[in-house]
Amino acid sequence: MMAQLRRTFPLLTVKPVQARFWSSSALFADSGSEMVLRSQSTDVFENLALEDWINTNVDLQQHGVLLLWRNRPTVVIGRHQNPWAECHLGAMKKAGISLARRRSGGGTVFHDLGNLNLTFFCSKKAYNRQRNLNVVTEALKRIRPELDVRATERLDILLNGHFKISGTASRLSRKSSYHHCTLLHSANRSTLSSVLRPSCPGIQSNATPSVPSPVANLVDHAPDLQLEELLEALAQQYSSEFGVHSPPVFVHPSDESLFPGLSLMAAELRSWDWTFGKTPKFTVETPLVLRDRSSACSTAALHMQVKDGLIQNCQLNVPSNWLPARLSGELSSVLTGERFCPQRAAVAMTMLLRTESTQLHGRLTNLCDVVVAAMG
Repeated sequence: MMAQLRRTFPLLTVKPVQARFWSSSALFADSGSEMVLRSQSTDVFENLALEDWINTNVDLQQHGVLLLWRNRPTVVIGRHQNPWAECHLGAMKKAGISLARRRSGGGTVFHDLGNLNLTFFCSKKAYNRQRNLNVVTEALKRIRPELDVRATERLDILLNGHFKISGTASRLSRKSSYHHCTLLHSANRSTLSSVLRPSCPGIQSNATPSVPSPVANLVDHAPDLQLEELLEALAQQYSSEFGVHSPPVFVHPSDESLFPGLSLMAAELRSWDWTFGKTPKFTVETPLVLRDRSSACSTAALHMQVKDGLIQNCQLNVPSNWLPARLSGELSSVLTGERFCPQRAAVAMTMLLRTESTQLHGRLTNLCDVVVAAMG
């Protein structure tokens, strides 16, 4: 069987070459019109920045590029999405899972080292997502013909007509384009399901919502499929489809001799202003349950308007027999202009609580706590 595979894939035994000591101009000039790159980084911000760098700096009228890359555990949201509505930021923080906003559209995905990412770069004229997905499905059919894998009209790839193993997003510029997709090999599906749920109740927004789908890993149905075998098969299939005559090249995005300026691009992607500040404006409307130390209860209502990640307006409707309007109004004022961020809100509230030493301090503290909880 392996001999047959080696005859079918003659490049599987050709090891990818290192790009050390090359300049970026030499890397893309010496590799023909099409090439395959494999990122050695597992940092999502470096890899997303590498996508941007290639799209900006490589003449994609003359070159087609396939970039293969993986990330440490990360949730990646689309350009026009709301992170508080798409993922549970508290659970992610506890698990040490990063959050990144990419520049392309589409829905939210979970990445870890069991998920493979493919980015197809080409001219805008040559942009063809179905052809790219055929590279994936044909590679899988050739190494595991027993798998039923098909690309859908939504440009997902389904296993057995039901389980999603790949999702798609893309970005088109004036002359260039890139199309990227995931491929679930052996991702941690338990973690995936625990973090891909909302942080906050009551969000109303025009941001692009994700469409939940049942997912599966390739190894669930092909247990002996090794990740390296899959990577090699994809590189071979792309080479066959697009006429690549050189082996894949290992690169590291942090190599400024190859990718000058990329570290600045990665720094922007790491920033709060990009990750959260680019969220489309939204409102939060949610009830609050209030309790004091005597176990007395009441209810209140929170209404916030958030733009560019900042609280533009905050209204707290608290019964006056529970807390004077003066105090709930002061809390609303303290939050207005702050980032929609539990940590920042908690700091601002601490300053307010220090000024309130009456017998209502406990109830004000409880109100502060439930507001912070409502922010995820």
